[in-house]
Amino acid sequence: MFLYTLLAAAAEAVQPVAEAAEAAPVTAQQKQSLLESHLNETGNVVRQIHEQGPGFFSNLWEKHSDDVIRFVKAVILALIVLVAIKLVSMAARKIIARLFKKIEGDESLTYATYTIVRTLIWVIGLLIILDLFGFNTASLLTVLGAAGLAIGLAMKDSLSNIAAGIMLLILRPYKLGDYIDCGSVSGTIQQMGLFSTILKTPDGLFVSAPNSVVFGTPIKNYSRNPIRRSDITVGIAYADSLPVAIQVMKDIMEHEPMVLKDPAPEVLVSELADSSVQLTLRYWTSTADYWPAYWTIKAQLKPAIEAAGLNIPFPQRVVTFVNASDSDAAKPGA
Repeated sequence: MFLYTLLAAAAEAVQPVAEAAEAAPVTAQQKQSLLESHLNETGNVVRQIHEQGPGFFSNLWEKHSDDVIRFVKAVILALIVLVAIKLVSMAARKIIARLFKKIEGDESLTYATYTIVRTLIWVIGLLIILDLFGFNTASLLTVLGAAGLAIGLAMKDSLSNIAAGIMLLILRPYKLGDYIDCGSVSGTIQQMGLFSTILKTPDGLFVSAPNSVVFGTPIKNYSRNPIRRSDITVGIAYADSLPVAIQVMKDIMEHEPMVLKDPAPEVLVSELADSSVQLTLRYWTSTADYWPAYWTIKAQLKPAIEAAGLNIPFPQRVVTFVNASDSDAAKPGA
């Protein structure tokens, strides 16, 4: 306020001099005289303010006390609104966490919901603060709406990621820790956000997939169902006993504790190949035991087949050699 009044007084003091300078063209000497007059008038104003001492501030308070009080009230109310925003955000976080805990929501859905709610709380709070300082919030909302439309058209891909992220969080085709395969992207879910989904591949690579790509592709979730079926194919020689081979493979699955009894494991003849009879072991395990059971059973197959006197044949080809004399005799007219 003091600085504003000082500048206003200085401007009033030099206004006649400035008007006289603009009235007619002046020479260099006249310009020098006008500049000296300008400095003298400014010095007089500053001297008068200094001579008035406390009286100047008293006059300033008498003239602008209402404005100062109104500004101080606005600052205090703005601080109160900021504190209220912080308290409401903290309360909203606890409520959302408690709510999603009751409905068994995962952490990513809780975090994303809290982010949206917190943003809305801050936007409403900032609009209230601007209104306290006399800003026309209606016009501001109109300008922000137009700007938002322009930004939305320019960033339609990013907005599509946000829309896809919201749909993924609502539909929840996967959760944190699930192993998924969607098109060219596969891995364990590490983080779910509004813009992208973070995955970790089996060999430890970091993958950030845009939500629009994930949502627009069929998602294969390997961890969603509680049990999974596994198929292992092994070949035996044509000369080996088929019932013995089937029984050996059934014994392996029946003695493995990770293999479920229901559905019951089975051994099927899957193919009569060129050099072997292909048998497929089909069994069910819990999703967590899928790979441990797969590697364990596969490691037991070769020793068990050999112990039963069976053979796992190598690829074979039958080659017939024809003598040149026999070939000539077989020609017509020979």
